[in-house]
Parts: sequence; structure tokens; C-alpha cells
Amino acid sequence: MGYSAQYYEIAFFGGSFTAIDRQYMIALLDAAKPFLLRFKGIRISTRPDYIDKNILSLLKSYGVTSIELGAQSMDNSVLELNERGHTEDDVINASRLIRNSGFSLGLQMMTGLYGATPETDIYTARRFIELRPDTVRVYPTVIMKNTALAQLYERGVYKPYSLDTSVDLCAKLILMFENANIQLIRLGLHYSDSLEQNSLGGNYHPAFKELCENKLFYDSFIEKTQGFSHKKVNVIINPKSISKFLGQKKSNIIKLQQSGYDIHISFDSSKSKYGLEVMQCV
Repeated sequence: MGYSAQYYEIAFFGGSFTAIDRQYMIALLDAAKPFLLRFKGIRISTRPDYIDKNILSLLKSYGVTSIELGAQSMDNSVLELNERGHTEDDVINASRLIRNSGFSLGLQMMTGLYGATPETDIYTARRFIELRPDTVRVYPTVIMKNTALAQLYERGVYKPYSLDTSVDLCAKLILMFENANIQLIRLGLHYSDSLEQNSLGGNYHPAFKELCENKLFYDSFIEKTQGFSHKKVNVIINPKSISKFLGQKKSNIIKLQQSGYDIHISFDSSKSKYGLEVMQCV
């Protein structure tokens, strides 16, 4: 990676790093040691209930700089139903320890878990914001075949969010974190053939974040044009946001034109990523 490596981190993801065998964990950190000077630091993901002052001291001594917690929800009933093994208080306490120890804090949430509602997911996002993480990842729940959740789904006990419900919810979450100046570094699951072929419920989409951003702009447009006396309008956006406003396969602009809007688009590089100004044309 050469010179650019200084902008990247070594990452240990895909499990609970501090919950694995301690000697194995140290062996992995030892293996990363020779490369530390070439990279920005080390990022790990782990469980909220496997964080304490001793483990944080050990991680710091090996050059770990960022810790992400798989919180998933801040609703204790949802956590219990999904057998997460930790509580809301565990997330709060671990987050404070991490921040106070000088690490960058990341929080991960899953929307649409068993027992969750859009309201409990919004609650989770609000509680995350109160904890002031540096980064957030949001993963809509996807049911995989041959899992306990799949059994609940097949028995009719668990009903997943529809894709539309999930998109509508996560569009709101994007704005919540954006307005709180918290970086959303991932929304939706990475595409894989296995994921697409082995998921149930029909709510997985490989371009999920794009759908959410399209919905965000569509809703913002509708809200800002309420009360307009006519539908000939000028839209002002950041030039980098044009595809988000137009929608996937121009779905937004087609729907708006079908509703009678005559839209002229202007660009302003000073606008924020999700900024949208709409004015009636004289």
C-alpha cells in the first residue's frame, strides 16, 4: 500500500476480539506490531461486556487506537430476546471507559432485531448520540437460513421489517447521526453471493445505503415544498449529491415529475452532503 498506508488501520473484525483466548489475542497483536509504524493504528471490534480497565491498558500497550462495540440495541428487552448477553448499562459503561482511556469509540447497531420496532431503533440511535461515539455502523437485520432467527421467522413468531420500512427508518438515522456530527461509516451489509442466496424475508438489498439516501432526499423535497402555490421549482444541492437526489435509476425525479413537478437543478459546493434547498420559480 506504500505511502497511503498511513491513512489506513490494521483491523481485527468479525468477532469479539477481547473475548477470544487471551494468549491468542496477544499473538495477533504481536503479529501486527512490526507494521504499526506504516499504519494509522489498530482497530478492533468486541462486545460491551468484555471491556474493563485492564484490557484497555493491554490494548493501548499494543498500539490499538480504535474500539468498536457491537451494542446492536439499547433496549434491554430486545437485547434479552436476542440473547446478546449484555445490557444497555454495559454499553454505557464500556463506552465511557473507552473514551476516558483515549481510544476512538465506534458503536454498531442492528435495526429490526427480534422484538424491535422502529421506535426502539430510534431510541437506540438517540442513546448512541448521547454517548458521543466517533463512528457508527448500522446493519439492518437479515435472516440467514439455518439459524435460530430463521426458525422464528418460519414459525411466524418473528416478522422482519419490509425493505420499505427499513429504508424509511434508516434514512431517518442517517440524518440523526449527520446532524449530531457523528460519522456513519457503514450502512447495510457488504454484498456477497452467499448473503443474497441464503437470506430469507426479502428485505436484503445490495445497494441499501443508496436507497436510504435517495429516500432522505425525496422526503426532504416533499417536506420543503409543502404549501408551495405551484410546482415549478429550483433545487439547489451539492454537485456531489446529484445521484442521491435523482434516485436509483432516476426513481426520485421520475416520481416527482409524475406528480407534476417541473424541476430545475442548480449546484452549490458549499451545501452539506445532504443539504437541499428548494425555491419556487418566479
